[in-house]
Amino acid sequence: MYIKKKLDERLSIEQVEESTSFAPKFDQNGLIPVVTTDFKSGEVLMQGFMNIDSLLMTIELGEAVYYSRSRKQIWHKGKTSGLVQKIKEIRIDDDQDCVWLRVEVEGGASCHVGYRSCFYRSVPFGKSSNTSEKIELKFEEKEKVFDPKDVYGDAPNPTKL
Repeated sequence: MYIKKKLDERLSIEQVEESTSFAPKFDQNGLIPVVTTDFKSGEVLMQGFMNIDSLLMTIELGEAVYYSRSRKQIWHKGKTSGLVQKIKEIRIDDDQDCVWLRVEVEGGASCHVGYRSCFYRSVPFGKSSNTSEKIELKFEEKEKVFDPKDVYGDAPNPTKL
């Protein structure tokens, strides 16, 4: 349905953790967990899942689109109820296996890489997303709080490709 070539193949831990490469990791069922919070208050509104199509739809539309595991179908949040989740920001965590949506709802209804938050990069969406080019992440946190090598030494990196 949507152009999957916008997503990069996962090739190295450095690429996944330290670059602008958008290479989300979906589980064995083709899903990625999503945490959704209110943009202004920070209140957690819900946790759900996306498949590749619903993730790309969310980026393109600027509205939250999930995959309903119980219904086994795409779920455009608020399409029926009118309580649409308008995207204000999309972030992806350090190893790119979890998405955080910060939204405004129409109708009212720390990090092993060294950054303060695991969600240190954002994903462009809506009009700022060029549908003909690859998606590039933007670093929202510019400086690390600590050097992971100093803290973890030779411990194995928890990010899996």
